[in-house]
Amino acid sequence: MLAVSTQQNKVSSEKVRSNVYLDVDLKSSAKEIFKSYGLSFSDGLNLLLKQATDRKSPILISDLDIEPVYPNDPDYKLMQEARQENEKSYSLNEAFKMINEN
Repeated sequence: MLAVSTQQNKVSSEKVRSNVYLDVDLKSSAKEIFKSYGLSFSDGLNLLLKQATDRKSPILISDLDIEPVYPNDPDYKLMQEARQENEKSYSLNEAFKMINEN
């Protein structure tokens, strides 16, 4: 679970394993949606939890200012090439940590 300091609004890199009961079809659909945004299921849930705690209210994926990229989009090939060229990829928590440090 994503730990958020409400005082400074910083994301902790500490993670805990959580067991939750999810609808099988809902989880499968959400996994595909997160994947279309380049997120793992875990990172997608952490992003939604982070946004909810920042806003202090539930959010919808359509509230986020990001667009999915599908395999037939021209940018998809560029994203794949960029990922292969990068020496390191970052998890959502690592990205938040780097943002908070700057």
